[in-house]
Amino acid sequence: MSEFDFEGVFNEDYLYFYEKILTPEQTEQDVERIVELLDLPQGAEILDCPCGHGRIANALAQRGFRVTGLDSSEFFLEHAREGASVRGVEVEYVQGDMRDIPWRDRFDALVNWFTSFGYFSDDQNKAVLTQFHDALKPGGKFVLETMNITRLLLNFQPQHFIERDGDLMADEIQLDVENSRTLTERFVARAGRTRKTHFVVRWFGVPELRDWLEEAGFENVRTPGLTPEMRLVVVADRASP
Repeated sequence: MSEFDFEGVFNEDYLYFYEKILTPEQTEQDVERIVELLDLPQGAEILDCPCGHGRIANALAQRGFRVTGLDSSEFFLEHAREGASVRGVEVEYVQGDMRDIPWRDRFDALVNWFTSFGYFSDDQNKAVLTQFHDALKPGGKFVLETMNITRLLLNFQPQHFIERDGDLMADEIQLDVENSRTLTERFVARAGRTRKTHFVVRWFGVPELRDWLEEAGFENVRTPGLTPEMRLVVVADRASP
């Protein structure tokens, strides 16, 4: 069994329950932070990877950036395209795997937001960072936002629930300390039906993540503070020629 059930996690239930968390106000706050961190002029080319259902990509396009989104879920991509149409923006949405990004030396920036890294084995996760690096132009910026391991360990909660209109998404979370991962079993009860799924996410301390980024070819790795939700943000650059 795969450690990450992508189709079971990223689907209509995800959009339904996480709508309570990923509000328009939260998206505006996230994008404002991303724009501030990137410090790029309008018209700069940005890759959102993975882009999910287009929450960040479409909002960046509204800010005047040229945006491409890559994701493995065609369901999410269709939702993203519909959102772009509603907003009146153009975003290039492409189905693909972040372990095999189809562009080289193209983007001024790459955004990986809302714990969208660490889904695979360590070797594959490192390969993802190399793909991110190579997709950027020399001098391009990479922004990553993920869980804050210090906060997670100090305030660990083995159960997490989201309720909406009588429906329930319940997570049972285990800490795999030896491998620096969270292992989650998810139970969903919605519209009279129940199902289970599962996923794993790697966590990082800043020194380890810095080492991985530098190994992938990045430089000037920095951590410009935490988000208001106390989540970790890391910025790095692809070296200029």
